[in-house]
Amino acid sequence: MDKDTQELLTRGVVEVIGRESLEKKLKEGKKLRIKLGIDPTSPDLHIGRAIPILKLRDFQKLGHQVVFIVGDFTAVIGDTSDKDVERPMMLQEEIEKNKKSYFDQVGKLIDLDSAELHYNSEWLEKLSYRELGEQMDQFSLSDFIARDNIKKRLDAGKRVSFREMVYPLMQGYDSVAVKADVELGGTDQRFNLLAGRTLQEKYNQEPQALVIGPLVDGLDGRKMSSSWGNTVPLSSSPVDMYGKI
Repeated sequence: MDKDTQELLTRGVVEVIGRESLEKKLKEGKKLRIKLGIDPTSPDLHIGRAIPILKLRDFQKLGHQVVFIVGDFTAVIGDTSDKDVERPMMLQEEIEKNKKSYFDQVGKLIDLDSAELHYNSEWLEKLSYRELGEQMDQFSLSDFIARDNIKKRLDAGKRVSFREMVYPLMQGYDSVAVKADVELGGTDQRFNLLAGRTLQEKYNQEPQALVIGPLVDGLDGRKMSSSWGNTVPLSSSPVDMYGKI
């Protein structure tokens, strides 16, 4: 493995799933489709998000096709991966407001001119109940409730909605829609990332490799999260960013 590939798969990386196949494709010089999706849960991207965005840039510099997705449809459902309570549904007006500058913000770190940019409402809004049913058939209820944070909520008698169970399918279908070869994400996204591999197999696509990065602590010691407001936005002034860090 050459130096660039070794750094690509180790620097800022916790785990690589499908490593052997990915290393082979990189060695053969294949141009891969590298996917990253972020939901517009707030108007600002923060430095915790910069970890996968910078990895996206690493792939881009090596000549691969990066695909950045703003999850304007998945944001309606809400990802429960790191939450100990049910995430409320977002209003469409709030999503539209939040997503306005996402492409410009990610453009601080990647070359937008050579990137492929999408909103996942392009394909998720078109799915029928039949298609959703076929996708849900690929997973069991036990798969979902075995997740640590969901199990803790159930054990504590907290509510877990059916809506929350649909989110991993939606993120997984994003990978089908853009024919991703690689998906990037944090350790809290592991279940959702794996869902993409499962759904790609159903749609006769080769399962994507997963390059999973670490999480960044927020200003209060918890994971940096837009939902908690403990973030350092990428749009902050240098003085404000330095002070918060």
